[in-house]
Parts: sequence; C-alpha cells; structure tokens
Amino acid sequence: MTTLAWTEKLVLNQPTLDTTHQEFVDLLNAFGTALDDGGDALPAYQALLDHTEAHFAMEEHWMAHCGFEPQNCHSSQHAMVLNVMREALRYANELNDREPLNILRTELAGWFPQHAEMMDAALVWTMEQRGFDPVTGECREPVAEAAAHSCGSGSCAG
Repeated sequence: MTTLAWTEKLVLNQPTLDTTHQEFVDLLNAFGTALDDGGDALPAYQALLDHTEAHFAMEEHWMAHCGFEPQNCHSSQHAMVLNVMREALRYANELNDREPLNILRTELAGWFPQHAEMMDAALVWTMEQRGFDPVTGECREPVAEAAAHSCGSGSCAG
C-alpha cells in the first residue's frame, strides 16, 4: 500500500526542493511498506527522520538568506514535526511502543501535501521575488530590506 502518492500538485518548480520532496515521499512510502510487512520498520523510519532533518535544515537556511523572521510559522511547523518524529523514535526505542510510528505514518501523509502546497510554495515564491539562488546562496534583494513575516507571505501575524 502506498502511504502517499507523488502528484503534480506537489511540484513547486524549484528543482532542489522538488527532488527533496520526492525523496521524502519515497522514504515515507518505504517506511509505510516496512510497517505493512510487519518487520523492523525502525531502519526505514530512521532514514526518513534523517532525511527530514536535512530537508528542513535546507529550507531553514534558505529562509534565513531570504530574510524570513527567525521565529516564523513555517519554521515552527518544522520544529513541531521533528519533535514528534523524534519522540516517536524514543517511544519505539525506549518503551518498545511502535504505535506512535503507525500514527505518525498517517499524520505525515496528511500533513505533508498541505505544508508543501502552502508554506513551501510561499518559500519558493519569496525566493523568486527576492532573486535568491539556492545553489550560490546569493540573494538579489538585500535581506535587511526584505524582512518576511511568519510563513513568508507577509500576511501572517507572527
């Protein structure tokens, strides 16, 4: 069973992010398959967690270079998701409780498309507007003049 299907709705036309998102979906599906097979799903989960940490760190780096406020709702979502993922791993390892992993599989599959289609799309838009090149790390518009609010849209209160 596929946990989350890759669809064109997830394509943001930012090659690095699109590749990273497809990798996330693939790893989430590999984790789901491992759960369905009834074996040890922890290696697949650890791969998903490791990827997610690097994925979010990349986006955080981009946000910092585009002038997002340090405490923004996009970053807050990243922190929340990573906290829950780490706690589920702790339950599995320390308490031998695998139920949080099963719950998290479903929750991540529901959360990710919305996050990508809204918050990551706002990040890509902001990067384009400010002339940010994720390869070089250079931004056409100086960060001091480009303070983005909350998720990057400028319309969030935060």
